[in-house]
Amino acid sequence: MPVENAEIHLDDPVWGELVFDAVRAGADDGEPVLLLHGFPQNSGEWAGVLPALAAGGLSVVAPNQRGYSSGARPDQPEAYQTALLVNDVVSIISALGWQSAHLVGHDWGAIIAWWVAATCPDVVRTLTALSVPHPGAFGSALVQDPVQREKSGYIGFFRNDPTKARDVLLRADAITLRTMYGGAVSPADLDDYVEFFADDEGAALVAGMRWYEAMSEREMMSVPAVSVPTTFVWGDDDVAIGATAAHACAQYVTGEFDFRVLEGRGHWLPDEDPSAVIDAIKARVGA
Repeated sequence: MPVENAEIHLDDPVWGELVFDAVRAGADDGEPVLLLHGFPQNSGEWAGVLPALAAGGLSVVAPNQRGYSSGARPDQPEAYQTALLVNDVVSIISALGWQSAHLVGHDWGAIIAWWVAATCPDVVRTLTALSVPHPGAFGSALVQDPVQREKSGYIGFFRNDPTKARDVLLRADAITLRTMYGGAVSPADLDDYVEFFADDEGAALVAGMRWYEAMSEREMMSVPAVSVPTTFVWGDDDVAIGATAAHACAQYVTGEFDFRVLEGRGHWLPDEDPSAVIDAIKARVGA
């Protein structure tokens, strides 16, 4: 099943026209699936997942989100407030001609997917969240769990000075950025990510860290429970998300819920165990 490049155009009342780069594949009349990437990645993180979903008869789209697409990269930090990231997803679903979609998100993409499912359930058929639990579970763990605070210590570095953090991540052939993936990403994909994030003086990298800059633990803890059918997949060796947050996730889902723990797996699940991710998505979507 061929994977095609695409552009998604949105008219933002504040920031003007936003153009999102995307990849898509699958049957036009298949069940619609929107894949949301995390940081520091892009739509390429779904390369081991998207073709198999499309071959299963699904209509699959993976955009580069706000700040990652050069045509959707406002300069102002306030352009990356979480509410705007959530609205992007709702607007992308509409721009694709879909009334609703199955949402799949990893890392920051999972946070946004949870948020959309909680606040705009009419446009979400099902949710599959990878690595990061419901924002309420994550935010509460950040406040109460010392293990989670230690795991999330990097967040302050990204928030306080994204430009300085960019320089640290990209210096010496991006050795620090390369190290972040913990060996889960192939050398070729590592080079692709470094090239992507180094382009245009690291603009996409700074924009991705603006998401952290705008993040609020209090705001995360205010996100309502999710009522749509939901699967949460977590690796028990995740360097960023501890057991407290992961196991608390069920408290924030009122609908059908499947919690899948992948033993010995880390944070980068679409790269590290694409088969398990594909199985989880297909089971949730009903493909």
